[in-house]
Amino acid sequence: MVTEDQDDNLKEAALTKHDIGWRRVVRNFTPSWFSVTMGTGIVSTLLNTLPYNGKWLYWISVAIFVLNVLLFIIACIISILRYTLYPGIFRAMMSHPVQSMFIGTLPMGFATIVNMFCFVCVPAWGEWARNFAWALWIIDAVISVVAALSLPFLLMSGSDETQLSSMTAVWLLPIVGTVVAASTGAIVADLLPNPQHALWTVIVSYVLWGIGLPLALMVMVIYLQRLTLHKIPPKAMIVSVFLPLGPLGQGSFGAMRLGKAAQTIFPQTHTLEESSGPIFYSIGFLFGLILWSFGLVWLFFASASIARCKTFPFNIGWWGFTFPIGAYASSTCQIGAELPSAFFRVLGTIISLCVVVLWIVVSVGTLKGVVSGHIFRAPCLADLRVKEDVRDIAQVA
Repeated sequence: MVTEDQDDNLKEAALTKHDIGWRRVVRNFTPSWFSVTMGTGIVSTLLNTLPYNGKWLYWISVAIFVLNVLLFIIACIISILRYTLYPGIFRAMMSHPVQSMFIGTLPMGFATIVNMFCFVCVPAWGEWARNFAWALWIIDAVISVVAALSLPFLLMSGSDETQLSSMTAVWLLPIVGTVVAASTGAIVADLLPNPQHALWTVIVSYVLWGIGLPLALMVMVIYLQRLTLHKIPPKAMIVSVFLPLGPLGQGSFGAMRLGKAAQTIFPQTHTLEESSGPIFYSIGFLFGLILWSFGLVWLFFASASIARCKTFPFNIGWWGFTFPIGAYASSTCQIGAELPSAFFRVLGTIISLCVVVLWIVVSVGTLKGVVSGHIFRAPCLADLRVKEDVRDIAQVA
């Protein structure tokens, strides 16, 4: 019989140089880490655009924006190292039904950087910064479309059968990127000096919105069926119940911002009829209000699920709190700006401040996990080891 001490010695002996130190961090650095940049980015955006703002909040938002850029660069460097040094991990990650979906967090995290670049850098740096922001948005739009189309197809064409009970809201992640890119395009279009460039940016943004939002709504129908038949997710994945707020919040915000951009740009470029701009603006607000109202349903489902669960372990998935609720806060504030309504402005400010508090809590938990090293875990590596063991057995046989 193997004693506990002997078992520990065997585990230590089985460890290689790739399982300790910086190599362990690189091997276990999953795409889900880009959700950190999503959460940090939405906090900087909210603080910059709060209805009741101040100079000190502006500079805090700038500091968080700089932090987010650094986090995004670090995440990109580590990811490049991971798939360069260990190319087999990339194939294992792409075939994993959950980890592959987190690739969608990359364009969304990048979009938050583009938003803040428009809010902070363009007014300070002038003309060249407008075109640079446009170029950044084009890159983000291309990546988001590739992720939204390819990742769901990989899920459909995989060799393993997917059970409805194993379905989670992370299926929304690669899809929501196009909706986020659409709302970012509306912000960029307002800054472009060339009306034709602005017009094409708005049109492409509507296409992105049309690609992402209907597909996200279809996935939410499947997710509702999963919740109804197989009950709420396990504690380790319970935070994912907030993810439907992402496409609804960003879809609402994007519809209103695109309508507002169309109201200005369509008459300048003589697009469609003379009244088309105001019509697009009114319809955009109508869609925005409906999507925001639908978000109330999912906000209740998510809050009730968390209250019923009471306690659940901390993991990198906790960043699923920040961005979806932050997107819903952006939509609320935008409704308050369009009506105008003191109720929605106050409500948007309250939700935004709740997101900031959540961001602080999750950031502290993540920092503790980074220091201890326990947070660096890649589920796809387990599948990779199984495949390697099977291959070794086949070679021996």
